[in-house]
Amino acid sequence: MTAERPTTLQEYAMRFGTYMGLFWIFKFIFLPIGFTIPLLQLLFILMTIFVPVLGFIYARRYRNQYREGYLSFTQAFGFCFLMYLFASILTALAHYVYFRFIDQGYLLNTYLDQLDNIKDSVSGDMKVSVEQLISSFEVISSLTPLQMTFQLLSQNFFYGILLSIPTALLVMRKKN
Repeated sequence: MTAERPTTLQEYAMRFGTYMGLFWIFKFIFLPIGFTIPLLQLLFILMTIFVPVLGFIYARRYRNQYREGYLSFTQAFGFCFLMYLFASILTALAHYVYFRFIDQGYLLNTYLDQLDNIKDSVSGDMKVSVEQLISSFEVISSLTPLQMTFQLLSQNFFYGILLSIPTALLVMRKKN
């Protein structure tokens, strides 16, 4: 029995998007745990910073192993765009499960508690800014798990589009 290899850009983007989505899910686990163990919050931030690097690694691997070292800008952008799209969709499933069955308001309430503590320790214009931030978080806390999931999905998708442009510029290579 032979293993079927993907043949199209979309199939490769799905494969690498799955890897990226699993990375995002693993990374997301450290966010709520990081409130009790600060080192894990730092790990979450470092892994978030690593996301564009991982996207570049996957796009470069696609170019070198599957496209024989040649990738136009449109092909590179299409690959990155689809990879981030598929990663966002997979991660949205994990976000929904988390916010629907696990969180019970913990994440947003923790942020609100921290902002209340900050509000008590500042004065003037900074206090007004923190109060505006608190009111924004109160609006977010009124969202249902499904609404929260779609909000995060749209954010991941938007940032994926933004990250696709520089990645495609770095990865593209023309035939000699």
